[in-house]
Amino acid sequence: MPRDRTPPTAPAQVTLQTLLDQLRASVEYQQSASVEGFPLRTDAVRPERMHETPAPAAPIAPSPPQAVASVAEPPTVLKAAAASGDLFTTPGTRQAGTLADLRTEIGDCRRCKLWPGRTHIVFGVGNPQAQLMFVGEGPGRDEDLQGEPFVGRAGQLLTEIITKGMKLRREDVYIANVVKCRPPENRNPEPDEIAACQPFLLRQVELVQPKVLVALGTFAAQTLLGLRVPISRLRGHWYDYHGIKLMPTLHPAYLLRNPNDKRLVWEDIKLVLRELA
Repeated sequence: MPRDRTPPTAPAQVTLQTLLDQLRASVEYQQSASVEGFPLRTDAVRPERMHETPAPAAPIAPSPPQAVASVAEPPTVLKAAAASGDLFTTPGTRQAGTLADLRTEIGDCRRCKLWPGRTHIVFGVGNPQAQLMFVGEGPGRDEDLQGEPFVGRAGQLLTEIITKGMKLRREDVYIANVVKCRPPENRNPEPDEIAACQPFLLRQVELVQPKVLVALGTFAAQTLLGLRVPISRLRGHWYDYHGIKLMPTLHPAYLLRNPNDKRLVWEDIKLVLRELA
């Protein structure tokens, strides 16, 4: 049988420019999706990675007790909200006109990976028009079981600070956390978990409109201020949180392990009392 001498079809020519265009399109897609290993585009938005090692920051100079430091860089979610002319309200919370509405909007939340291990969503508790609002890190075992923030050993210490130190009633203040579900084994909340809950915390602050915010511990202070600075350097100084004075201080759980540092918290609380007066 004679051999088929029909010449094979020549492959279509692929120019270098075509390859470059395809590669550029692929990289831009990976960047926009925040795929690991691809640097994020400067016009994309993602939460601050709080567990990354930050570049050394310039020391914070001691300030007079009543001095208010400006927050140079607001949290990412506030940047997006500011672009729409609304500093606090974010797209997922715009319809919540009361704290009860906001709790209904959260519903049986499954927005992050914490939900399978929780017993209750720990939303917040206290006076919805409080002059003083405390923000902690996240619920522990007792809080998860009871559905109320700060009811365990650390919560008892916070209650003593409020009732014995500040001469207030617990029900006169408002208490919330950065994340509303308990992290497994009380580990630190992770960036994606903080990002999922952050809009609800910010809306809580807006709805309560306290005169003073007290951020309890590293994660509360870093989330509200958008600063990756240790709590040991943040505490004892006033910060302006969009017209609300914010005082970072040490978390009660830390004080249970380091009781000698209670005096530092009392110094911060005295500044809060002076401001409330």
